[in-house]
Formats: sequence, C-alpha cells, structure tokens
Amino acid sequence: MPNFDMDPYDGDENNYMHQEDDWDRDMLLDPAWEKQQRKTFTAWCNSHLRKAGTQIENIEEDFRDGLKLMLLLEVISGERLAKPERGKMRVHKISNVNKALHYITSKGVKLVSIGAEEIVDGNAKMTLGMIWTIILRFAIQDISVEETSAKEGLLLWCQRKTAPYKNVNIQNFHISWKDGLGFCALIHRHRPELIDYGKLRKDDPMTNLNTAFDVAEKYLDIPKMLDAEDIVGTARPDQKAIMTYVSSFYHAFSGAQKAETAANRICKVLAVNQENEQLMEDYEKLASDLLEWIRRTIPWLENRAPENTMQAMQQKLEDFRDYRRQHKPPKVQEKCQLEINFNTLQTKLRLSNRPAFMPSEGKMVSDVSNAWGGLEGAEKGYEEWLLNEIRRLERLDHLAEKFRQKATIHEAWTEGKEEMLQARDFETASLSDIKALLKKHEAFESDLAAHQDRVEQIAAIAQELNELDYYDSPSVNARCQRICDQWDALGGLTQQRSEALQRTEKLLETIDQLYLEFAKRAAPFNNWMEGAMEDLQDTFIVHTIEEIQGLSTAHEQFKATLPEADKERGAILGIHNEIAKIVATYHVNMAGTNPYTTINPQEINAKWDKVRQLVPQRDQALIEEHARQQNNERLRRQFANQANVIGPWIQTKMEEIGRISIEMHGTLEDQLTHLRQYEKNIVNYKPKIDQLEGDHQLIQEALIFDNKHTNYTMEHIRVGWEQLLTTIARTINEIENQILTRDAKGISQDQMNEFRASFNHFDRDHSGTLGAEEFKACLISLGYDIANDAQVLNTAPHCGSLRYNVAVLFSFFCPFFFLYSSCICIGSSGSFFFF
Repeated sequence: MPNFDMDPYDGDENNYMHQEDDWDRDMLLDPAWEKQQRKTFTAWCNSHLRKAGTQIENIEEDFRDGLKLMLLLEVISGERLAKPERGKMRVHKISNVNKALHYITSKGVKLVSIGAEEIVDGNAKMTLGMIWTIILRFAIQDISVEETSAKEGLLLWCQRKTAPYKNVNIQNFHISWKDGLGFCALIHRHRPELIDYGKLRKDDPMTNLNTAFDVAEKYLDIPKMLDAEDIVGTARPDQKAIMTYVSSFYHAFSGAQKAETAANRICKVLAVNQENEQLMEDYEKLASDLLEWIRRTIPWLENRAPENTMQAMQQKLEDFRDYRRQHKPPKVQEKCQLEINFNTLQTKLRLSNRPAFMPSEGKMVSDVSNAWGGLEGAEKGYEEWLLNEIRRLERLDHLAEKFRQKATIHEAWTEGKEEMLQARDFETASLSDIKALLKKHEAFESDLAAHQDRVEQIAAIAQELNELDYYDSPSVNARCQRICDQWDALGGLTQQRSEALQRTEKLLETIDQLYLEFAKRAAPFNNWMEGAMEDLQDTFIVHTIEEIQGLSTAHEQFKATLPEADKERGAILGIHNEIAKIVATYHVNMAGTNPYTTINPQEINAKWDKVRQLVPQRDQALIEEHARQQNNERLRRQFANQANVIGPWIQTKMEEIGRISIEMHGTLEDQLTHLRQYEKNIVNYKPKIDQLEGDHQLIQEALIFDNKHTNYTMEHIRVGWEQLLTTIARTINEIENQILTRDAKGISQDQMNEFRASFNHFDRDHSGTLGAEEFKACLISLGYDIANDAQVLNTAPHCGSLRYNVAVLFSFFCPFFFLYSSCICIGSSGSFFFF
C-alpha cells in the first residue's frame, strides 16, 4: 500500500511546520502531551462530527475503518469524497483510509511517513499526527491577520485581542496559556458580559482555566477540549492541543464578527442619509449667517467721514486691524467650509444615487462669492482712505510729538534743579566738601550751557506749530512759555550759587590751615600727656632698694619737664582761639569738627589737670615703697644670717652619721651609744630651726621672693632637717637589728669585723648600700656565674624566683649583709637594691 509524507505544507511560507514536526516526533510520546492531544483532538473531531449526527470515543480505534475519517473530512470541507467501501475486511478499511489520505493530499498537504496500514492498525502516534495535519489544513491554515497567516496569524490575533489586558502576555501556544488569563481575556474581549475579568487572579490558574472552559462550552458552543489539571500540572503544555483549542475560539468569534459587520453596514447607510440631511441644514444656516454678516459690514467699510485728530484716525485704523485680525479670518474659514461642505454633500449624494442638492434662492455658492467680492472691494478702498488720512495727520502730529518729546526731556532734566541751586549745603560743609561742590557746580554749568540748544529748538517748534494752525496750539504755547521762564530763573540761581561757593571756599581754606597746625602740635602733646598719665598711674613692683631708687630718680626728671609742657599747651590753645575768632567775624557755620584730629581743647585741659593731680600722688607712692623696701632688706639679712649657720650644721651632721655607720671603730654597742648621743644633740638644736621658721614667716608676709644674702631657702632647711632626723633614727635602728642578728647567729666580734670589711670592700662609692653592679660583683665572688641581669632568672639554683633565691643565698652564705640592710628589692630589669 502507498505511504504518504506527513508534511502539512510544502512551501517556503510554511517551512516552520517542518521544523516543528521534527521536534514533535521526539516529544510526542510524552505521556502528558499525548493525553492532552487525545482529549483535544477527540473533542475537536466531535465538534464537527456531531453535525452529521455521530461522534468518536477512542481516536485511534474509531478511525480504523476509515468511515468516520471520511465523514469528518466531508463535514469540515463541505465536499463529497469518493464512495467508501462498506466491507469489514482489512482491505476495505485500508481502501477507505487511503481515500481519506488522497483527499488530504489533494488539498496541498504533503504527508510524511504515514500509510493507511498504521491507521488501520490503530497506531496512536500516526493517528494523532494525521488528525493534527487535518486541523492545520482546515482550521488554522485559512486564518489570516494583516499579512500573517496560519499559526503566526492565529498568534498575532491572540496578541492583538489580549493586548489591553495587563496581566496577559501571549508569546507562544504553550506556557503563555498556563495561568488561564489568556482564555479569559479572549472571551471578555468579545463577550465582556460573560466573565468578570476584574475578579480574576494570576496566582489562581485552576479557577481561571475552569471559568474559561465552562463559559466557552456553555455560551460559545466550544466543547471543552482540555482539562485545567493537565495544563497546570504540566511544565510545558502541548502547543498542538492549545493551538487547536484557541483556533476554535477564533472561528467562534470571527463568525459573530461577520454578523456584526453586516448590521453595522445597515446602520452606516442610515447614518449616511442622516449626515447628508444635516449637511444640507448646516449649509443653509452657514450661508445665511455669512451673507448677513457681509451686508452689515460693507456699510461700515464704505464710511469715509474724516477725523480731525490723529488719535481718532488711529482708532479707526485699529478697528480696521481688529476686523482683519479677529473678525474676518473666522468668516474666511466659514466661506471655505461652506464650499467644502457643498462639494462634499454633492459627492455623497452622487455616490448614494441621490439627486443633487439645490440651495435656497440667493444662497448659492456663487451668490456668497459675489457678496464676498463686494466686501473685499469695500475693504480695499477703506484701507486706502485710512492710510491717506493717517499720512496727512502724521505730518502735523510729527511736529507736535517732537515738541512733546523735547519738552518732556527738558522738564525731566530741570526737575529738582532749582531746589539744588537754592540749597545752603555749603554752609555746613567741610573744605573737601566745598571743593567737591565747586567741581559739581562747574559740571552743572557746562550741562546748562549744553541744554541751551534744546530750549531754542523747543521755541522754534512751537512757533512752527502756531504757523500751521495746530489744533492744540494753546497748550503748546503755554508749555513753551513755562520752559523759557524756568530757563531764565536757572541762569540767575546758577550765578548766585557760584559766588557763594567761592567765598566759602576761601574762608574754609584759612580755617583748614589752622586746623592742620592745631592737629600737628596737639597730637604729640596729647600722646605725651597720655604717656605721662600712664607712667604716673603705672603700678610698680620692685624687690630691692636699688629698684625704688631708680624709679624716684626718673620721676624727678619728669617733673623738671612740666614748665616747658605748660608753655606748649598755651600755644596749642591759642591756635584754637584764632579759629573761633574767624568763625565769629565772618559768620561761618561750622557744622563739623577738626578733620585732622579728634583732640579738642577741653580734652587737652582735662588731661593736663589730670597730670598735675597725679604728680604728688606718684611722689607719695614712691616714698612709701622706699620705706617698705628698706624693711624687706632688713628681714632678708636677718634670715640669711641664721640660715647660713643652720644649713652647714645639718650637712656636717649628716656626714658624721654616715661615717659612724660605715667605720669599724668599736663594737656595735659603742656605735649605738655614740649615735644616741648624736640624736640628743640634734633634738636640742630644734629651737634654732623654730626661730628660723618665724623669720621665714615674716618674709612670706612681706611677699619677699628672693634673698641674695644666702643660698639656703626654708624649704632646703626643712628637707635637710627631716632627712637628718630620719637618717639618725634609721641608723640607730639598723645597729639595733645588727645586734639582734649577731646574737641570733652567734657571730663573734671578729666575724663582724670581717663582714664589715667585706661589705665596705664591695661598697665602692661608700654609700652604705650596694648598687646593681656592686651586688653582681658580690654574687660572682660567692661563685655564681652572673653574666648579665637577664641571666639571673635562669641561673639561680633550684628556684624559679630570683627573690627567693637571693633570700636563701643570703640566709645561708652571707648573713653579714642582713646586718646592714633591712630589706632586699629586685628592680624590673633585674637590679638589686639594699636599704
């Protein structure tokens, strides 16, 4: 039996189907897709077979005999196929299927890898592929939207219909439909009363899909070809099933749209007739209004009554311009619209096989054009008359305007000039102000001379206007007279002010010279007095009798200069008196003070009196300070005499105690007796220290801070005395401890002497204590290898603590050192100190 290729369309415009089938062959066996195709293709076939009163239950079984397959093709194509074989044998079935396949190929479909045997044998894959080919050819191929067709056309139709819905974005025939909003949008776009789209949610696909499928089946006669559960539960729904289902929506809505188009055409014919009637009425009304406006406007344009003034003619011209700018343009548009409406109406009537429109009497387009021509003729003559009248009046008004401009400029210039010339500002001005006023006045005189020409021009223009009999000549003559009178007055005031300024300048120059001389002599004298007052009131701090004697000598020298200073004061005041005499004689109004100085005679006299008062006060202060310094000197000497004795005595006692503790004369008991005798003598010396404290108290109360008669201060004496008491007490205590140690250890006097000699041997600086280096030398002599301070921590035998090691060492090997030191301290760097 022959096999048929299963290529739906053979041609460039349908090459996409070839690629799609290659991909589908690999994926067709997907169980989810096969289930969707079975349900969708079965429902699609039944939607057509029910027109013939039958249906199928199992798509691969019910088409095996070829009878229902041929019936399906006849229903969807509307054509009769060859008479089928009625036998039930396999050969009959194959013959019927071949007839169906031959019919499909006759429609331009190239079938690939399919034969009648596979269909008869119930091959599900081949059967589904054949049904899909039929769907493509008879349900999808004829879809055309703009310049696209078939699948692309169907996709474009879906995109255009769902474009207004913000949550819908149709890009394909699989995942774009999973949320169900695409199906709902298609239904709502064509039948908005069936679905409340606003209540749908993108996150509820099951509800959306079931709503769309139920509404389509109930109201649109589109069988339910898919299950919502299959679409939602599949990652990528089968696009063939989706495309088949969507094509049913396309065909359902396109049929309704054709019926609606026919109804619209009928309504359109009625609307055209109504529109034509309205155009006729509009033409009649527009023509009447336009002709009435032309009849009212022409008499206004033909009025040639002249005006006497330029203002009136300009108003007429402005009214004419308003007419041209505001009133006429809308009428031009109305006239043009009238002609357009007339031509449009005639064309529509001709196309509708209606008789031509005939306007009322006198309202023809030609009547309107003739009336418009008369309007433009009247308008042209009116404009020429207006321009001629304006030119005539313009010549006369030009002179009047020129007069007004020049007069206005001159009056603006003269405004305030009389008040300025009559001002008495020079009476209270300084010399520099007077010179500035003179320069300013000279500039004004030059400006005044320059304006002489304008005044003459104003008079000449006024004379010419009188000769031409200008209508407003009285006001022009009055204004010209005011300008001439004011000009004469300005000339007289200018001369008077010039003389007053020059006279005042000479007087002020003389006064200025005297002011300058006063300032030159008053400034240094004032500085001398201020310095003198500052020196006389200066609080002095002296510490010696020599310093107060120096201040007294300087003060006596200052008093010797006072007579000469008084003479200079009189000369300075004489200059001021001369200025006052000039002011009184010539009645000069002196509004200001001396510009060269702020010093005045009253200030000079006041400061001179202050100086004379301060001199005796300074004398008394120096005498009192001299007596105080003499008393301070006595206190210094008294303190120094005692301190110079007590200081060396304390130093001597300290040295003697040190020698007693180091020297090896006698036993420890002898040293203790000797030291206690020293302690008694030291305590008996305390009254002298107390006496010195009393003298020091007097020095402090007198605020004496230095004493050249001694190098000892009370602080030094106190520290030395406390060190002396501490040293004698500590030394006595050390001797007592040595006696106790000696007795406890059973050390003889010879051993004590040996220990003393050893300690003194290592005490190189004879300080009574061992320094770090001295102590290291002592340890080395006892057999310890002490290379440096840090090694002591590591070399101490049998002990982790240096303090403990030293204690053990000195307890067993060097008990002598405990006789000379009450404690051993170890520094942070490993150094040892005894005290």
